[in-house]
Amino acid sequence: MKALVTGGGGFLGGAIVELLLAREISVRSMAREEYPRLAKLGVECLRGDVADREAAAAACRGCDTVFHVAAKVGMWGRYGDFYETNVNGTANLLETAKAAGVSRFVFTSSPSVVFAGGDVDGWDETAPYPVNFDSYYAKTKARAEQLALAANSPRFATVALRPHLVWGPGHDHLISRIAARGKAGKLRRIGGFNKLIDTTYIDDAVNAHWLAAEKLSPGAACAGKAYFISQGDPRPNWDIINMILAAAGTGPVTKTIPYGIAYAAAAAMETAWRLARIKNEPPLTLFVLKQLTTAHWFNISAARRDLGYNPGVTIERGMKRLEEWFKAGPARRAEAAAADSREAR
Repeated sequence: MKALVTGGGGFLGGAIVELLLAREISVRSMAREEYPRLAKLGVECLRGDVADREAAAAACRGCDTVFHVAAKVGMWGRYGDFYETNVNGTANLLETAKAAGVSRFVFTSSPSVVFAGGDVDGWDETAPYPVNFDSYYAKTKARAEQLALAANSPRFATVALRPHLVWGPGHDHLISRIAARGKAGKLRRIGGFNKLIDTTYIDDAVNAHWLAAEKLSPGAACAGKAYFISQGDPRPNWDIINMILAAAGTGPVTKTIPYGIAYAAAAAMETAWRLARIKNEPPLTLFVLKQLTTAHWFNISAARRDLGYNPGVTIERGMKRLEEWFKAGPARRAEAAAADSREAR
């Protein structure tokens, strides 16, 4: 196997790269930034944007498997920016991959492609795409997923994975934001809401991608389909957040803000940010508010059946590993930053 991983310098993409290397597979990474540590590991690193057709073609050349992990992620920003990366970038990669003779295409999607703003209680893959989306990210990822699945053919097998809230040790923006806000005392519970949510430990998210690639072939049960991925162990939202904070050495969130006040604050912030054309995401958005006050957990039986996926790390064990990483984190981050600086020079 010669595998291309887009977004190979990111949290999930980098973990997929490491798994492939451990399996002695030749890996090429495509990312918009330079990652000297990947090159040092023996990864062929290409710097480029998936929305650049020539860059996408060069990245796919000579590969038989593509893991398309790169995306513009976030709940704030210009629609055009999300569309360019998530939709045009995916379309470019699909076309150039087919032209290059790639036979397997694993697309990293998101459960948000079916989120319509209400509770999601144990939905499976029969859940339809909503008519209206609550974020540009979800809207463009849904369109990209549709493109990826529609491209499935007898010579070009595709599959989409929808891992929910991937977390774990490493440079994980989700965990980092929760820990930073918790330490700063900026987290508040919303009303009395504490609904069930799914999460996905990083090792299991990576393994799901490997299993999908391993099973994927023209006519395979998973070809042309999307799959929800999680630990299969939904927990109350604030229980998970407080476990993360405990791992980070911070106390639990105990202060509460009424839902009505939180909603008004989020709406006001969004209006102010748009009028001022501020690029950074507001401290609270209506999308995040809905995520914190609705259930979102999924039925992963299809992934178990077709991919052979079986979560291998319990949430408690994952949190223990996260705690260990936080304790050693500052030294590791300083060492990695210094190594990157030396390599870049």
